[in-house]
Amino acid sequence: MPIVMIEWPDWLGPRSEIQFDEYLLAMLVSLAASVVAYALYIAFYRDWQRGAGIHRVFLLAGPAITLLFIAIQWSLPLSLGLLGALSFVRFRTPIKDPAEIGYLLVVIASSIGAATYNYELIGILFAIVAFVLVAQRLFAGAGLGGLGLGARDLIITMPADDYAQHEAALLDFLQSNLSSLKTASVTQNAATASLHITFRRSRFQDRWAEFRQELESAVAPASVELYVG
Repeated sequence: MPIVMIEWPDWLGPRSEIQFDEYLLAMLVSLAASVVAYALYIAFYRDWQRGAGIHRVFLLAGPAITLLFIAIQWSLPLSLGLLGALSFVRFRTPIKDPAEIGYLLVVIASSIGAATYNYELIGILFAIVAFVLVAQRLFAGAGLGGLGLGARDLIITMPADDYAQHEAALLDFLQSNLSSLKTASVTQNAATASLHITFRRSRFQDRWAEFRQELESAVAPASVELYVG
């Protein structure tokens, strides 16, 4: 029985140089890498609860970036045109913590690796990332303060006059209840003063309502606003 060859119709435009099975494999690998990045974010970052929740875009961004790079790598004019078009786009998703940029870069790197069929490099990337995150968690748990790992942020905002009056009592309370305390910055204006410190452990653990009550008692009658990251 003769084999009937079906020609690609001209009205569909130029045919892609990539085979369908190669494209499908690249998309599946990209999606799997995005799932792994999502899981790493949940396991090693989300417990701090101070980010913008950028992991919610990983499962969509990974395959989308892969398709984008597959599409432009076969055409130099298309890649230059796309670069010019994207220069008019501004993404305003807030990144509250620079650590989130690292996870986003992992998703982008793995997506580009899938688009260029460098699957072994994706495996090496995630092996290194997982090793670094586990080591960071172990060092933080061991309380190795000299390495700068596992530190948490505390920002205390109060009226400027109250801060000037109760600064000594405030610092004494913090030094008594927080370990590895370091002052990151002090910001003052005519109305308010903000003290930004880093620490590793609190005597109150995560009982921040109790911490706030004790702090307000120490600097009474000043009003206090807290941010814990």
